[in-house]
Parts: sequence; C-alpha cells; structure tokens
Amino acid sequence: MSRIAPTFAALAKQNRKALIPFVTAGDPDPAMTVPLMHALAAAGADVIELGVPFSDPMADGPTIQRASERALKHGTSLKNVLEFTAEFRLTNTATPVVLMGYANPIEAMGCEKFADAALAAGVDGVLVVDYPPHEAAQLAELLSACKIDTIFLLSPTSTESRIKEVARYASGYIYYVSLRGVTGAANLDVSEVAKKMPEIRAHIKLPIGVGFGIRDAETARAVAQVADAVVIGSRLVQEIEASPRDKALDNISILVKDIRSAIDR
Repeated sequence: MSRIAPTFAALAKQNRKALIPFVTAGDPDPAMTVPLMHALAAAGADVIELGVPFSDPMADGPTIQRASERALKHGTSLKNVLEFTAEFRLTNTATPVVLMGYANPIEAMGCEKFADAALAAGVDGVLVVDYPPHEAAQLAELLSACKIDTIFLLSPTSTESRIKEVARYASGYIYYVSLRGVTGAANLDVSEVAKKMPEIRAHIKLPIGVGFGIRDAETARAVAQVADAVVIGSRLVQEIEASPRDKALDNISILVKDIRSAIDR
C-alpha cells in the first residue's frame, strides 16, 4: 500500500479534507525543487503532486507550460524528478508524492524500468494525463506490483462508461478536472462540480480531488465542501514565477498556509 490511502483515512477520521499542491519539478531551477517540496509539506500539504516537465503538454495552461519550459532549459528529466523524490524521502517519509505528467517520458524510459525506479525513489502515485484507462493497463499492473497508485482524470464530460472504465484501474484517488479547459482557467463553478460528484461516487469509492481553476483560499474552501481533496497548481506556479528566488519559499508557504486554513475552517 502507498502512503495515499492511509493519508486520506487519517484525514477522514479528523473530518478534514486533503490539500494537494502541484509544482513543476525543476522550476524555477532544479536546486529549488526539494526545498519547495519540504516547504509545501511544512505549510500543510497532505499530498504533493510533482509535475514532470514536458515540451508538448495538452492539459496545462500557459502558466504551467512556462514552468515546464524553464525546467527543460535546465535539463530537468524524468530521471531527475525521481532523484528529487528520493532526496525528499531522506528526511520526509510521510508525505505522499504523486508524479504528474505525460506518457512520452515514461515510454522513453520503459514502463517496467520506470515502475522499479519510482518504487526505489519513494513515489506513491502516478498520473499520466494522456494515458486513457484501456491503454494504461500494463503500467497500472506494474505500478500496483510496486505498491504505487495509478491516478486518473475525470471531467465534466466524462460519460458513465468512462467512469466505469476508470474504476477498473484507478487507485489512490480520482483527479476531477473541474472545468472544460486547461489548468489555470478562471471560470470554476463549484455548483457544477457538486452535481457531478454523485455520478462518480456511484461507481468509484476512492477519494475525489478537484483541481483546475482554484485560484484562492475561498474557492478552495468551497471546493472542499463537495470533494475529498483540493488540488491547486497554476496559482502556486504563478507565485513561483513572480517571486524573487530568495522569496519564493516564503511566498509559497504563506499562500499554502492560507489555503490550508480556509479548507480547515
């Protein structure tokens, strides 16, 4: 079992919702990634999503695309992302880490080699944006053997058949994309999110995290009232982009603590 299920179980006992922040590995530079991960954990993150930079993303909006470009300019690779996770694990063995990215880097490494390397690094979950469930069966099986969760996306347009298909392979939690668009969009309607939850929960018993379009503490609090977790990425990446390097950790910590406090209210 990965660290994800026990984390959600402990939160449920406390009647609390999970906070899942996302940052892109290697942004603003590789030396900042592990300190950023520790800052997120100290500020109240329950799970950390670590983005694997990729040159041709399909779900990421311009903010996260720029983060990937910055990381790639520094040569950040999937191998480096695994190394960052292993370094984080030297002093944090509790906070789950989920790698989020695209199929190409995994295919280039080889699924079996990737699963073994992820296990060795201390990865808890993997979310591959462009692997539909029926094409992820091999990877999901390899990851499961390593006690690593395979996390899938669902969206407002997901059909009942797609939800059932995801239910066959998913573990850890479900990432519900709250809107029709890319990361960082600003047209989130929490009432629409709430309407979709019963349909998903009818077929999937895993916790549901909601992301895309969550840009402030009050929106995060509203989402936490209808979901099991709040995923926030573009807003954090934007803060990293706008902050002087020597202020980035403090600014991110303040922002995450504010969101954590709002969710817990």
